[in-house]
Amino acid sequence: MPYPAHDTTPRATETTRAERKAELSIGTIGARLDRLPPTKSVWKMVAMLSLGMFFEVYDLMYTGYIAPGLVKSGVLSQSTHGMFGTTGIASFIAALFCGLFIGTLACGSLADRFGRRAIFTYALLGYVTANTVMAFQDTALGLNIWRFVAGLGLGVELITIGAYISELVPKEIRGRAFAMSQAVGFSAVPLAAFMSYLLVPTSFLGLDGWRWVVLLGAQGGLFVWLIRLGLPESPRWLAQKGRLTEADAILTKFEAKVEREYGAPLPTPAEPEAVAVRAKFRDMWRKPLGKRTVMFIIFHVCQTVGYYGFASWVPTLLIKQGITVTQSLMYSSIIAIAAPIGPLIGLLIADRFERKTIIVAMSLVSVACGILFSQFRDTSMLVAMGVCLTLSGNIISYTYHAYQTELFPTSIRARAVGFVYSWSRLSAIFSAFLIADILKHFGVSGVFMFISCAIGIVILSIGLLGPKTRNIALERLSK
Repeated sequence: MPYPAHDTTPRATETTRAERKAELSIGTIGARLDRLPPTKSVWKMVAMLSLGMFFEVYDLMYTGYIAPGLVKSGVLSQSTHGMFGTTGIASFIAALFCGLFIGTLACGSLADRFGRRAIFTYALLGYVTANTVMAFQDTALGLNIWRFVAGLGLGVELITIGAYISELVPKEIRGRAFAMSQAVGFSAVPLAAFMSYLLVPTSFLGLDGWRWVVLLGAQGGLFVWLIRLGLPESPRWLAQKGRLTEADAILTKFEAKVEREYGAPLPTPAEPEAVAVRAKFRDMWRKPLGKRTVMFIIFHVCQTVGYYGFASWVPTLLIKQGITVTQSLMYSSIIAIAAPIGPLIGLLIADRFERKTIIVAMSLVSVACGILFSQFRDTSMLVAMGVCLTLSGNIISYTYHAYQTELFPTSIRARAVGFVYSWSRLSAIFSAFLIADILKHFGVSGVFMFISCAIGIVILSIGLLGPKTRNIALERLSK
């Protein structure tokens, strides 16, 4: 409901403040956020968070593109000596995902404890520093250690950004907000691929090209850190912590800005949802959260095989199909151009269809395109199937990032998402070695048969267990 106009007399002012404070609750803060029209200021916040996502995705995705350069410089070998050897490409991929696993599992609670904004900022500085040091390593051990440290920061950052976006934007645009975030983020993929194509085969100022690819991403992250200083703390998080006055102050200021842009009085907030007592970690295993937790554990174990099984191995898979190192990097760059297009499509469909429907449909597309990719030898068809795999994979990505943040309460959102998301990192650690071994013994066809089986489990878990979330308040979904 609209707040009463302020009287200028001291007694009236004191009474109004008391009434206003009494009206504040977690439910009213959420209702006020959800009624906001999606004006320029709302999308500006999403854009600021999305710039951070750009460098995070760049950091995640250059792994596969610099792999040929790491082999060429002698730091790593293409094949793995033994199932869990530490000198091959698989160990480099696994080191990142070990860091991501611990970062999401053990450190996810930091954003719930200290706030979205603070953790958002310091996690970024952490992984930027780690990547800078990693770029100057000359041994497999040193490379893998610092890749692991960078993964810690990335793990915390990726779950914090999801909680941040879901809590700041109105419910009617949550899907599109995540689509925009990932569209900006995944535009880093063609950049990483193109920079690798230009730099990896060469050296500059005495440094191998792969080192420049790493350093460019690390230094760009510092620029984003300055931008993020202007972001507000999540009013929902503040309210959940009992800091209602701070939440109200931030939201009141933001409402005034949105109202000026809207050019009319803001819509009346809906009836506030009754919010349960602050949830604890053990509540993740109770109804209704228990089924959601199990669903996302199964989902993340298997979707990682499908997504990173292709994305992290594109140049290597192309080489196995008979294409040279330089050509594989060029074709990988072409395939990578499709990365931001998937989320851009999401701006059209994200809030028109249920999250679970989009995930299941795109998973079916991934299976079909993956099998075809493994059978083709013609360059144009390989690239075409690679583009389709990238499109479907990135549509799934923005959708599940929105989906998982919607299904857990604000008080444990980052920790819960971190817990279920950590299973994807654990899966990636072992799947990197599994794919390397399958590629060695069964070729590209064997890799995609393995990936297809994993995606089939994704379809079953989301299709059978996934609830509906489109245009529903976070507070209602948390009941």
